[in-house]
Amino acid sequence: MYTLDTNTLIYYLARQKSVVETLDPIFGNDAPIFVSTITELELLSFSNLSPQDFSRIANVLRATFSVAVDSRIARIASTIRRQTKIDTPDAAIAATAIATGTTLITRNVKDFGKINNLALQPI
Repeated sequence: MYTLDTNTLIYYLARQKSVVETLDPIFGNDAPIFVSTITELELLSFSNLSPQDFSRIANVLRATFSVAVDSRIARIASTIRRQTKIDTPDAAIAATAIATGTTLITRNVKDFGKINNLALQPI
């Protein structure tokens, strides 16, 4: 099972070959795929999104389970921030992966690699 970082979905939507080759089999599997509501916010808040871009993002998000930043995830994220000083959105995304017991797929190994107990799959 996996949690997808925002940058992973950005590269997937841009159809970057290595990311598509990694994610297509995962999307084709019956295992749950998680995203933080922070990822939804980040993806849908680009000011220059066309209606087609918005639709493509919405379609990909429909193939995932959205995990809200609740009190449990906020507490995990706050511990991550205190220990690593990474940005709040990244801490919340990492906390989502930890809370769901999933591997985080990301390109941001520099920041996420600082987090103990976080399984990473770089792309």
